[in-house]
Amino acid sequence: MDEMTAQTIQRFKQIREAHHLTQTEFAKALEIKKSTADIERGKTKISGKVVAKLLQKFEVNPLWLFGESEQQTLQLHTGDVLPKVVTVDAQDTENMVLVNIKAAAGYPHNIQDVDWYQQLPAFDIPLPEYRNATYRGFQVEGDSMLPVLEPKEWVIGKAVANLSELSSNAIYVVVLHDSVVVKKIRKNENGTALTLVSLNTEYLPYSIQAHQVVELWEVNSKLSFNIDAYSDSTSLKQLQDAMVSLTQEVRNLKNTTK
Repeated sequence: MDEMTAQTIQRFKQIREAHHLTQTEFAKALEIKKSTADIERGKTKISGKVVAKLLQKFEVNPLWLFGESEQQTLQLHTGDVLPKVVTVDAQDTENMVLVNIKAAAGYPHNIQDVDWYQQLPAFDIPLPEYRNATYRGFQVEGDSMLPVLEPKEWVIGKAVANLSELSSNAIYVVVLHDSVVVKKIRKNENGTALTLVSLNTEYLPYSIQAHQVVELWEVNSKLSFNIDAYSDSTSLKQLQDAMVSLTQEVRNLKNTTK
């Protein structure tokens, strides 16, 4: 084994250890069968496909890997998650586009298609809370964010410019390459991965790579049409009845102690 090959193997192993991965876990991430043991022993050469996966998933500079550069990483994804299209009305005022559940299925695939956005309903809310920023409405699908968000409710999201602006206390509409989800987000230690968290404890958190996020909208309000006045009045009536009953019991207790 020559000196350059030994350095490449050492750097390959260094990447794995820096991400706290076993040889089997690293192999899975790089789409290699079984494990990376043979590569680390110098028995198997690092293929072009593996080099591409190292760049794509771990931002590893191929020139660094092969000892031709001291720059270890290349930032393919800078964290820019701004909206890809913004529409305006006849007065050149920015619209608030509404994306229902059906439209959300096609949103990632039409994210830069201006004509597609023109087919979606849009409106403006003349309140100061919706000024000086870009907002978009999304309909909630499923029950993963109960009890805060119910199925088919609408959330209004404020556009986020960069992943560096993430807040652990906020709820986000996360637009991925193939789907749109509403979740809380937790940054992982290595900075290249994010964990998506549901409020409904029946749904487990799961991790994604930061570069998978195409757009990000911080939820700041919601539109609900599930107001059940009868249910509220019934609860109030039950409370009133309980108070009357308690008052009567206290009076009876006083009378028996005289």
